[in-house]
Amino acid sequence: MELFFTRYKRVFITLALSIAFWISGEICSHYGLHYTSILFILTSISFPIYLLFFWIFNRHKNEVFSKILTHWEWRVIPVLSALFCLLGIIESNPERPDFTAVFSLFLVYTVLFTVVLIINYYRQKKGVPLLSKSFINKLIFWSFAIGIGRILILVDEYGDTDALAFIAIFYFPLLIILVLRWVFKQTKAILTLKNEKAKTELQHLKSQVNPHFFFNTLNNLYGLVGTDAKKAQDLILKLSDMMRYSIYEGEKDTVTLEEEVDYLKNYIELHKMRYRKEIDIKFINDSSENHKVMPLLFIILLENAFKHGVENLRKDAYVYVHISTEGNNIQFTVENNFDSTAITEQSGIGLKNLKRRLELGYLNKHALSFTSTEDVYKVALTISKL
Repeated sequence: MELFFTRYKRVFITLALSIAFWISGEICSHYGLHYTSILFILTSISFPIYLLFFWIFNRHKNEVFSKILTHWEWRVIPVLSALFCLLGIIESNPERPDFTAVFSLFLVYTVLFTVVLIINYYRQKKGVPLLSKSFINKLIFWSFAIGIGRILILVDEYGDTDALAFIAIFYFPLLIILVLRWVFKQTKAILTLKNEKAKTELQHLKSQVNPHFFFNTLNNLYGLVGTDAKKAQDLILKLSDMMRYSIYEGEKDTVTLEEEVDYLKNYIELHKMRYRKEIDIKFINDSSENHKVMPLLFIILLENAFKHGVENLRKDAYVYVHISTEGNNIQFTVENNFDSTAITEQSGIGLKNLKRRLELGYLNKHALSFTSTEDVYKVALTISKL
């Protein structure tokens, strides 16, 4: 419906103006302004006729109908409006002073809009940016709100209750609709901007995960190239698979929990290939396959378990991973031991990144807890199903 109106808004605007001019002619006729009435009614009849001829000569240019007025029409209408005002002032003065005041006010607004059009025209010729659409809309709204309000006051001063009631019936509902429309558009714009900002920040945080992880992995790979070329080649292939997932699946809003679990298993396999020491690694998967999660969410916690635990221990290192689903909740826990004499504060870019992503993607739908004893560190993350 909105697309249809946008494409043919010229037709709707023309018909609306035609009806408005016809009603104005009838009002003028009722109050004895016969010449002004005839001009209004003739104009209202000529509008649909003009629209028909316009369509005949421009039927192959459908985009023309999406415009409200052409450049030529923008010049003609102010002149035509000024003619209405002048004739109304001449015919109503001094027999109908209320009409004289109303048409005088309309003439002031006609001159005002003519000046705006002239300024726009010369700014365009000089290459200076035109007056913004927002400025024009505000000018039209306040001209309508203040101008018609002033007309109501004038009509009330002259005691014309019929005209007062007629104008008020159309003025106040239309004013309320315009104000509500403005409030709706402003609210929508704020929510859209907030949503876009959140999406942009979330995308930026996702892009930080890959360099953070791959920098550490490539650094480890460097030491292996000179000692075991075959193992290094296998490690590169495994890393390539993980990069492919990070690039293509990591850009998505959600992935299946099964895909994310496979990614975590590949990460563990990659570490098994590069370590020369024995590591006790357990990965228990009690999850269902129909859950959707944000990609690259759990890898940060698993990476920290290796970085702050396995990396600093010469023997008896372990990493226990358990992922499960219950109802709409997904629980991911990682437990690892660490060297209590080493620095174990886990407050780097990875965890800050994770906390911010959880705030953006799982607002009020997640719980993240850290438990640390003398030499055991445990992280538990619970998120609701997306």
